[in-house]
Amino acid sequence: MSSPSHVAETPITDRNELVATLASGEKPKAHWRIGTEHEKFGFRLDDLRPPTFDGDRGIEALLNGLTRFNWEPVQEGGRTIALVRDGASVTLEPAGQLELSGAALESIHQTCVETGTHLNEVAQVAAELQLGFLGMGFQPKWSRADMPWMPKGRYRIMREYMPKVGQLGLDMMTRTCTVQVNLDYATEADMVKKFRVSLALQPIATALFADSPFTEGKPNGYLSYRSHIWTDTDADRTGMLDFVFEDGFGYERYVDYLLDVPMYFSYRDGVYHDASGQSFRDFMQGKLPVLPGALPTLRDWSDHMTTAFPEVRLKKYLEMRGADAGPWSRLCALPAFWVGLLYDETALDAAWDLVKDFSLLERHALRDGVPRQAMNLPFRNGTVRDLAREAVKIAVAGLQRRAARNADGQDESHFLDVLQEIVESGLTPAERKLALYHGEWNQNVDPVFSQFAY
Repeated sequence: MSSPSHVAETPITDRNELVATLASGEKPKAHWRIGTEHEKFGFRLDDLRPPTFDGDRGIEALLNGLTRFNWEPVQEGGRTIALVRDGASVTLEPAGQLELSGAALESIHQTCVETGTHLNEVAQVAAELQLGFLGMGFQPKWSRADMPWMPKGRYRIMREYMPKVGQLGLDMMTRTCTVQVNLDYATEADMVKKFRVSLALQPIATALFADSPFTEGKPNGYLSYRSHIWTDTDADRTGMLDFVFEDGFGYERYVDYLLDVPMYFSYRDGVYHDASGQSFRDFMQGKLPVLPGALPTLRDWSDHMTTAFPEVRLKKYLEMRGADAGPWSRLCALPAFWVGLLYDETALDAAWDLVKDFSLLERHALRDGVPRQAMNLPFRNGTVRDLAREAVKIAVAGLQRRAARNADGQDESHFLDVLQEIVESGLTPAERKLALYHGEWNQNVDPVFSQFAY
């Protein structure tokens, strides 16, 4: 989740300005970039509990320790709640999950180096604090009540609002971790095609990356419980966005969707004003109850765009949001998968051919079924595994044609080796952990914190 945006305080007086904001994201192909984000769970090495914000071994101490690597602290209320460096940021999710929001980079090689560098820096500081970090989609051991809360104003507002609109929103906030990639588009038509392809294939990514089979130390019956949580978080701001596949979809239709997403807050003068459940349309008329007479600014709009949580999100770029977090190899594989599919025209056409005749019911059946069954979910005359195999094949070819090579002459396609192995074995990361749980772990999840920590 985002911190306050740094967009200019320009008042919004016309809906067309909101449309223009999305259109301003258009870039020629030569300027397309890759922004990778991932979250991870912290835990204390002695008792495996999540660290609090305060204290000698707390999350703020970790953030302050990272400043030795030339990260600049960002403060809220006099406390360090984020870090920035070279176009990247380290931020906190509500229960202290640590997030790297990477810089906009040219290749998967670069984003993988960035991710690995960050994980090494975190490991150095964490070791001094007797902390560890784990990449999974859902907190495997601790209950919602065991999770701490970070002192960020927007999270206080969301914490109070979430129980009004769903049963699992607080779990989404405190007990989930994801990896996502942010990608560019050239034109409105290019955005539409990429949006449709990525939205239809998002359940396939969910299946490939499924890694959240435990809740409070026991199997929960799902392979991606993180993905299931989004189905009962807040229907007003989540889901598969059926309108994306309708004729005439474009920037204007997405703006109308966002205008109908209830607000959370307006951030002004260093204060989060609670506007939860109120209307951005009213705001544009100076009729927002919490700020009567005030008009929204472009920063308000930028902040509001971050409070919609569909499977694919449009800002000035497209965000792929369907995957569970995991180890370094899969943190690199997720951007490789989507870059291979979307940044090569031949691959994009092939991916569209794969999904263009999916019906609305089929798209929803995929979205609703993969959290529990992942690649084993039946689809037409086969399974999701068949779709995953074809999607990975298209992505590999796309990366090979893209031919972005590192110093050793390798293209980016080798970052998909881990996904090819998952497809060929038929076993998701979640299923591998379940086998360990029922085998050598003797029905105890504690070993996950040592065997799968970064």
